[in-house]
This record gives sequence, structure tokens and C-alpha cells, in this order.
Amino acid sequence: MMTPKSGVLLLISCVAAIAGVGSVFELASGAPKYGTGLTGVILALSIPLVVGAFYAAVKDTDSIS
Repeated sequence: MMTPKSGVLLLISCVAAIAGVGSVFELASGAPKYGTGLTGVILALSIPLVVGAFYAAVKDTDSIS
């Protein structure tokens, strides 16, 4: 069963995934809106955040049942 905590963690994971995909497209375009450095940092931070938040959400949901 999904808890409010796991729902928030899934929301964080989804938003970070969207930011990561957007960063990839911005970098692939050749002229990122916020510059290559900042866009690269957003991409580098979003990848572990997606994995960590998703793992925590699944672990939180699994502990209930």
C-alpha cells in the first residue's frame, strides 16, 4: 500500500527524471539556456536523486505489506 511518504518520494523522483531528460535535450541542442556547466550539474544531480528517491519509495511501500 502506498503511503503519503512514498507518494512524495515518487513525486520527487518524477520531477528529477523530467529535469534530467530536459538537461539531456538542452545539452544535445548545443546551446543550453542556462549554460553547459549548470545544465551538466542539474543532470549529474538528477540521476542519483531519481534512483535514490525511487528506491526509498519502493522500500517504504514494501515495508507496509
